[in-house]
Amino acid sequence: MISLPQHTSVLIVGAGPSGLMMAAQLLRNGVQPIIIDVKQGPTNQSKALVVQARSLEIYRQMGLVNEVLKAGTQVAGASFYQDGKPRASLSLTGIGDGQTAYPYLELFQQSKNERLLLDYLTKACCPVYWDTTIISLQQHTNQVLVTLKNGENEYKLTCDWVIGADGARSTIRKQLGISFNGETYQHNFYLADVKLDNKNLEKSYVQLFFAKDGFAGFFPMPEEGYFRIVGNIQPQMEGKGELLLENVLPYINNITSRTLQVSNLNWFTTYRLHHRMAGAFREQRCFLIGDAAHIHSPVGGQGMNTGLQDAYNLAWKLAGVINKQIKPDILNSYAIERMPVAKELLKTTDRAFSIIMSGNWFVNLFKSWLLPKLLNRAWRSERSKAVFFERISQTGINYRDSKLNLQLSRDTKIKAGDRLPYLKIFDEKRKTETDIHAWCSKPGFTLITLGEIKEDYLFTLAKWITQDYKGSINFFHLPPSNTNWHVFEAFEVKPGMRKALLIRPDMHIGYMNDLVDIEMMNNYLHNVVGFI
Repeated sequence: MISLPQHTSVLIVGAGPSGLMMAAQLLRNGVQPIIIDVKQGPTNQSKALVVQARSLEIYRQMGLVNEVLKAGTQVAGASFYQDGKPRASLSLTGIGDGQTAYPYLELFQQSKNERLLLDYLTKACCPVYWDTTIISLQQHTNQVLVTLKNGENEYKLTCDWVIGADGARSTIRKQLGISFNGETYQHNFYLADVKLDNKNLEKSYVQLFFAKDGFAGFFPMPEEGYFRIVGNIQPQMEGKGELLLENVLPYINNITSRTLQVSNLNWFTTYRLHHRMAGAFREQRCFLIGDAAHIHSPVGGQGMNTGLQDAYNLAWKLAGVINKQIKPDILNSYAIERMPVAKELLKTTDRAFSIIMSGNWFVNLFKSWLLPKLLNRAWRSERSKAVFFERISQTGINYRDSKLNLQLSRDTKIKAGDRLPYLKIFDEKRKTETDIHAWCSKPGFTLITLGEIKEDYLFTLAKWITQDYKGSINFFHLPPSNTNWHVFEAFEVKPGMRKALLIRPDMHIGYMNDLVDIEMMNNYLHNVVGFI
């Protein structure tokens, strides 16, 4: 028997990466949620593997990034093979230099992400109620009534808000009657976590093997000698009951033109892949995040990261409403901002996956001969590599079309709605190097002013923030200097000019103005964001 309160401000259903991140972000913003999961406890069997740079930036903000980097491993590059023969090799080392503090792809299994976040919740005295299922959900004007089941016992619980983070088969989504449109890919796939003694496999490169009848991808795990192998199951093997690694090993050997020497098997499973998206991400007091809202092929390692970003986007808004700092209308922006991201992701991953799995002779010819040449040529261009990283790392996602933005600057490169660019800064007072992201490490909005501003007006700004916003806004000022002129160039601030930026808690720029004007910032915060 578990001990549950009768009421909670937020109930999170699902303790995967999205649900755990949602709980962690709410805690950072002063809200204590309840989180439940139908599983018996955390598991080591999880499919997601890549933590992209944008997610590492979140972990940095939470003070957890060093643990991720210590227990994970960087991808040094990607190699492409056709019928066992090398066709292209692309270095990924430092591919995102200058774009982020983490200019690489980090391999850190989903199960490790979950345990890291579980430890974070535990330290904040926020338990996960395992083996707990939601039976029913009834929405009312001011609250949601749910019935939960743990063992043989049922519990009634009222909630102000419910977050459905319960995966592709989401009970919350089904209870709300929200559609989940899309398709199931026709092939079956396998996943194996194995230790290999093969010396001809690169230990720091992702290796992708293509053949006429399928593919096999080898992903180096953080643990010495271990690889995650994913690939398609041969049509003649489908429908023959439960498959084991020894059943598919001959086909892997055939595709790779290698004889795999497996010394240990951690996990083997078969599964189907889907590409689907919920018809709505919100229904009154209930929200969908992560796989409950969208699922797609694993191409590019985007799935888990997109779920983490969903939680990151929604949590600060919901906390602002719960804490009576921001009007409830801000919650409409969650779906407005995140649904286009999910839609674009489904489109691009589906297109790439369809090429990978195509049996068409022309597409196979393209993959065998033309694609490797195009990849090798593109990789000689620094611009092409930068664009690739911006897309795959999710650092290029912007909300420029969101109603939460106010662009009052003539900037053409950086605009309200963009992720705050990563720029190094030399602190003239402390004589130490930092960066603009470090200024946004605390919960709440961050005001950044650039240019020559008199000290008495800086004091007025600080007084305004302290009196009117009581800890909801952090404040930093950067005066002109030779060591920091690159920051002024990035924001197109010419000598003698000023600039004011209001950075949202999720490190997207909400407000940009070529004037540092309190009345105009007040207008944005009250009438656009909805501060009370």
